[in-house]
Amino acid sequence: MKAVRLHAYHRTPTVDEVPEPKITGPLDVIVRVGGAGVCRTDLHIVEGQWEAKSGVALPYIQGHENAGWVHEVGSAVTNVAVGDAVILHPLATCGLCAACRRGDDVHCENSAFPGIDSDGGFAELIRTSARSVVKLAPGLRPEAVAALADAGLTAYHAAKKAAARLRPGDRAVVIGAGGLGHIGIQVLRALSPAELIVVDSSPDALVLAQTVGAHHSVPVDGRQVESVLDLTAGGRGAQVVLDFVGEKGSLADGVGMLRRAGDYHVIGYGGVLSVPTIDIISTEINFVGNLVGSYTDLVELMALAARGLVTLHTVTYPLEAAPQALDDLDRGLVRGRAILVP
Repeated sequence: MKAVRLHAYHRTPTVDEVPEPKITGPLDVIVRVGGAGVCRTDLHIVEGQWEAKSGVALPYIQGHENAGWVHEVGSAVTNVAVGDAVILHPLATCGLCAACRRGDDVHCENSAFPGIDSDGGFAELIRTSARSVVKLAPGLRPEAVAALADAGLTAYHAAKKAAARLRPGDRAVVIGAGGLGHIGIQVLRALSPAELIVVDSSPDALVLAQTVGAHHSVPVDGRQVESVLDLTAGGRGAQVVLDFVGEKGSLADGVGMLRRAGDYHVIGYGGVLSVPTIDIISTEINFVGNLVGSYTDLVELMALAARGLVTLHTVTYPLEAAPQALDDLDRGLVRGRAILVP
């Protein structure tokens, strides 16, 4: 089969012919890929940022946002059948550890992360686990929802936590209305009554933000912190800030937009958070990390997608054009999410 493999860090991945994955365990599921999202994490992997953390042996197949059709199943699989359209939770989890039994499977003690620490979905076929597949509702196409498997799931996980805090009259700031942010905006509109303020440096991204539900859009023009404060009650700041950028000054800006006892959700990454501890304790602000989301989160997100409350803005590329998709993403030319279609 064809697959896009990373052979060396800081080098462009190449399209190779590789053996097809095989069923090796009773709960294995092999999926024919219908769409694989291209994520900024894929760029960070190429740059070597994940080398020590993932421990993956090169060459390997990237791609951790995947959807398609069940191609083959192990002998004990009962929840899906060959031909079913499915989206894949990014983790293949054990189901036996304490975290899995609590439903917190994103912190499974024995998980694999296809596309990060093992072969992923930038290919015609991918192997995963029966615990990782979610059937798609009729009318949902794999290539249209693939990026919800990670970008959407991460955005949902953060927005769901934020929504639990928000009340009518509250303000929530979303920094970054790109691939993750435009999903987070939709989830916040679906789950919370808060007034949404979106901050981005791209005029196109701000237009997209307004299209998917933002109440206010603020450009990054040097006065973005003041502009956001002007939109909050008494200029005191927002109850919640969700930072989908996590670098290039967004962290300092976001802290400046936060009110006392507010929650700062870190979703994007790449920068360094530097806040004097006295500022943290004197204002009782909270910093919340967000890593993907649980299987249950993905099921809930797909229910929103089936109702048309969350949609993805996508640009599709053939599998062979993966290097171009990565380059376009790196240069900021992708509006929404890039999707590889084998």
